[in-house]
Amino acid sequence: MIPLLGLIIGLIIGILIPYNIPREYSNYAAVAILAALDSVFGGLVASMENRFKTKVFLSGFFGNSLLAALFAYIGDRLGISLHLAAVFAFGNRIFLNFSVIRRKLIEKKPEK
Repeated sequence: MIPLLGLIIGLIIGILIPYNIPREYSNYAAVAILAALDSVFGGLVASMENRFKTKVFLSGFFGNSLLAALFAYIGDRLGISLHLAAVFAFGNRIFLNFSVIRRKLIEKKPEK
């Protein structure tokens, strides 16, 4: 529940305080946001399975975001589109975590 609350608070702050990311940093920001969303969805799954640990969540949230942005930067300097690999990897994990969440929510509801 904590990751979902953090996501909602972040969305509210983002809507109330608009900030435009410069175009040259958009790939880094997009990859970092995907990494953060991956951590949020992973945190939701861990919470639903009663194995959520705040330290693991926070280290994954910030560590994955910074590492993904760093890889995108290195790829940009080398002329390789490494950010696309990160988009694929994090996108895949987000959809996998979403499918786990969906299944758990469906299984919790009693059939009528």
